[in-house]
Amino acid sequence: MSNAPEKDDKAALEALEESLYDALEAADQQQVAEIIEGASNQDILRHASQMTPDERDQLISIMTPEAAAELIEEAPSGLAVAMIKDLDSSVAAKIMEELHTDTQADLVNEMRKSDAEAILSAMDVESADDVRKLSQYPPDTAGGLMELEAFTFTHADSVGTILKRMIEADEEFERHRGQHPYVLDETGKLLGVVSLRDLLRSKRAVSLLEIMTPALSVKAETSQDELATLFDENPFLGVPVVDDEERILGVVSRIELADAELVRVEHEGLSRQQVGDELRSMPTWLRSRRRLAWLSSNIVLNIIAASVISAYEETLTAVIAIAVFLPMVSDMSGCSGNQAVGVSMRELSLGLTRPVDLFHVLRKELGVGIINGIVLGVLIGLVAWVWKDSVYLGIVIGLALSLNTLIAVSIGGTVPLILKRFGIDPAVASGPLLTTVTDMAGFFLVLSLASFFMPQLLA
Repeated sequence: MSNAPEKDDKAALEALEESLYDALEAADQQQVAEIIEGASNQDILRHASQMTPDERDQLISIMTPEAAAELIEEAPSGLAVAMIKDLDSSVAAKIMEELHTDTQADLVNEMRKSDAEAILSAMDVESADDVRKLSQYPPDTAGGLMELEAFTFTHADSVGTILKRMIEADEEFERHRGQHPYVLDETGKLLGVVSLRDLLRSKRAVSLLEIMTPALSVKAETSQDELATLFDENPFLGVPVVDDEERILGVVSRIELADAELVRVEHEGLSRQQVGDELRSMPTWLRSRRRLAWLSSNIVLNIIAASVISAYEETLTAVIAIAVFLPMVSDMSGCSGNQAVGVSMRELSLGLTRPVDLFHVLRKELGVGIINGIVLGVLIGLVAWVWKDSVYLGIVIGLALSLNTLIAVSIGGTVPLILKRFGIDPAVASGPLLTTVTDMAGFFLVLSLASFFMPQLLA
């Protein structure tokens, strides 16, 4: 009984897939449209990701521009680009014009320049210029996250003007994602913002100047971290982006920022697994090349770590029991270091830590490293002593783990900040660096201490 819903869902998905491919093969536009209308965007995206490029282009071309834009808005960035870049430029242009301006800019930035220009050339000149303007901003800044469509009015407008526009153009209001109305002067300079509550409580003839309040704004170069802090501290639906003359450029919505934060968290998680933003809809050779870039570098890193062991072959041969504890020391230290990496990555994403805080972070991690190193060293030292009946082996292993834990947390806490300072993605590079250093340091500490205590270990 419990598996019945799963079987029904599977049968429904298989039926959807079969009917969709049949309709595409027959080039039956009406049938394709009916299938898409009756299915969820998630199901359509799933099938689109498994289609060949030609099948996917045919599917998107049959859809209405509005439906295709809605699907692309929900797709991962790699799949979204694949869904539009090879379409006929006139078809792609119609779809682009239905997308939010921030999504347009993201797509343009991820396409080849020639593909993007072909689509932009087929768009309305003013819309294409707006996309080019937005695509100049880094994606993790207010300029890169903002939408150009702002819910704006002039200082001469009244409450009745706003209410009438909200009633008559509800689709436009929905497109603004619930922004508060912003008040501008005749030059486009931001004067203030009107609370929706004050708007509904005021008489229609009241001027916006009478009920507006000063608006907190940001510059286009404001970072995503700074925006996250701003939204955490204030209950804003959105924040206007202005230029140096205080003229409004666009608006960053709370929803858009939340989406960007989610994408960043997902990217950081994937980067730690060394797969980046890979999707199986990407070309096989590209996916292979991306993975090999990290796998091949790990070969080099492991050779370096192995060379440390090779230098102490005589010690290992004399005290073979040490080999049992080598992976324990490196793995436990690596776990401690990864905890420090996780904290630094979280504080970086929240804007609580910056590269200039390097020594503050190091001091904090040293405190934790000393305590945890002593505790873990004593525990594993006792295990080695009891297990192999050698107090000196316990001293060697315990001392090595204590020192390596201290090294690991120091590196784990500070390396993400150093990488961030030099413009390298800390989520991608911190893991391999930490693993290599903790392995090398762990092996070196165990084997060098064992060499020092060799007479006692052999007694």
